[in-house]
Amino acid sequence: MEKVNYGRMLDEKLAELTRTGERPALLLHACCAPCSSHTLLYLHSNFRITLYFYNPNIAPEEEYLYRRDELLRLVKELGLDIPVIDEAYDPAPFYALANGLEDLPERGERCQRCIALRLRAAGTKAAELGADYFTTTLTISPHKDAAFINCCGGEVAEECGVAYLFSDFKKHDGYKHSIELSHQYSLYRQDYCGCVYSRINKEKACPAEG
Repeated sequence: MEKVNYGRMLDEKLAELTRTGERPALLLHACCAPCSSHTLLYLHSNFRITLYFYNPNIAPEEEYLYRRDELLRLVKELGLDIPVIDEAYDPAPFYALANGLEDLPERGERCQRCIALRLRAAGTKAAELGADYFTTTLTISPHKDAAFINCCGGEVAEECGVAYLFSDFKKHDGYKHSIELSHQYSLYRQDYCGCVYSRINKEKACPAEG
């Protein structure tokens, strides 16, 4: 099967919008402030963005709220007039899908189910708002499977009736730029994906000294 260049697909879409002068509405699912930093700056001139913070995988609740607050601070400090939809913290859907998959590594079936859950929520919210497109910041992470994310996004688009914006935000040094922006704005860069299982795996790989 031929490998799909999702970064090129996004470039072509942005070039098309620049050429036509259109600025469609985009619901952008945000996992955290660092991943959103480059993505927002990259898309803002071509889309009317609404950020959607829905991440029931994050634990504990204090971590969830801290990541949310960092996202709100980033939007404010970037000076962007972008609304942020913040769903109430409810980890129950994540723990239901993770049942029996707790010991799997990142990028395994648990992660795929988690990504699908968040993309379906984003697609549903995009349909509710009448957005033209939806997508997620998740493809900027080198730890995530961009091919799976895009395939899942395409499937959700057919379910919800809103076009999915295919992407690979790592392209054009996107991940590197997100790190630079994180330093510039002193953003909190978490050292685990968000769920308790990824934190446990991180601690096993890098045990604390002493």
